[in-house]
Amino acid sequence: MITANRRLAQLPVRAWQQQWRDAVTDPLELLRLLGLEHRSAELLASRDTGFALRVPRGYVARMRAGDAADPLLLQVLPRPAELVNAPGYAFDAVGDMAASAAPGVLQKYNGRALLIATGSCAVNCRYCFRRHFPYGEQTAAANRWQGAVAAIAADTSISEVLLSGGDPLSLSNAKLAELGQALTAIPHVQRLRIHTRLPVVLPERVDAGLVQWLAQLPLQKVVVIHANHANELDASVDTAHAQLREAGCTLLNQSVLLRGVNDNEDALALLSERLLASGVLPYYLHQLDKVQGAAHFEVDDAQALTLMQALRARLPGYLVPRLVRETAGEKSKTPV
Repeated sequence: MITANRRLAQLPVRAWQQQWRDAVTDPLELLRLLGLEHRSAELLASRDTGFALRVPRGYVARMRAGDAADPLLLQVLPRPAELVNAPGYAFDAVGDMAASAAPGVLQKYNGRALLIATGSCAVNCRYCFRRHFPYGEQTAAANRWQGAVAAIAADTSISEVLLSGGDPLSLSNAKLAELGQALTAIPHVQRLRIHTRLPVVLPERVDAGLVQWLAQLPLQKVVVIHANHANELDASVDTAHAQLREAGCTLLNQSVLLRGVNDNEDALALLSERLLASGVLPYYLHQLDKVQGAAHFEVDDAQALTLMQALRARLPGYLVPRLVRETAGEKSKTPV
C-alpha cells in the first residue's frame, strides 16, 4: 500500500534559508526517502542531464512513499527520457535571448518588462523552459539593479514590471526592497508582478519581513504562483497564500499541462478547486514549452482541447484556466 511520507512530514519547522540549504540534491537520496531506491536503474537518468536535482524536503514530504508515478516526484526527478535529443525542441524554447532589452531585462509584450532577478530556484522543475538559460550573463539584480532600473525608467510605455528568474523570492528581503524603492521612484510604473514557485515548494519563504515589504510597497501587487497538482497544496501553503493576500497581493496561478502529472480531467478540476480554497484563482494552463530535456512531458493539442471542454462542462468559468502557448516572437500568449 502507498502511504504518506510520514518521516519527512514530521520535520521541524526551520527558517526558510536553512530549509533551502538542506534541500535534497542527490537523486539516490530522494529515491531512498520514498522507498524507491531498488528501482534507481529504471527511474534515474544514466548520466548527468546538465540540470541538477534540487527539491526542498518539505515538498518531498508531500509525495507518496513507494509511488514511482507520484505527480510531485515526476516534476523533479531526473529521468532517462531527459537524455533524448527530441526534434523540434530547443535550448531557448520561448525566444528569451531575442527579447533581451538590457542585461537581465526582457521585453516581449506591450507595456511590460520582465526582470531575470536571479538564476536561483528552490526546486529544479524538469520541464523548466529556462533550464539552459545563461543566468551568468543575464541577471537584473547585479549592481543593485542599476542597469535594469535605468532601462525601465527610460521607457515610459512600461507600466508593469515582472519579476522572474530563477525564482525572485530566492532573493533576500533587503535585495527585494532595493528594487521596490527604485521602481516606486519611476512615475510610469504602476504594478509589480512576481512569478514564484516558493510559496508552494517552500512556503516558509513568506516570512514576516517579506509580508511587511509587500504591505508597504505603494504599487499594485500581483503574485503568480505555480502549482500543477492539488497535492502540492497543504496547510502550510494555504498559510503562505493568506499572508500574501493580507499584504495586498492579488494571487493567480499558472500551471503547465504535463503528461503523467495532470493530464486528466480529475487532476485539473481538483487543482482548480483546491486553488480557490487557498485563495488563488487559476490563470493560465500552459502547453509545454519545447525545451530540450522535457519532451516526455508533452501533451498533444487534441487531448488538451478535450480536457478543456471537460473542464468547462464541470467547473464555473472562473475556475477554468486559459489554455495557452508561448511562441517566440509573438506579442501575447497564443490561445490553443
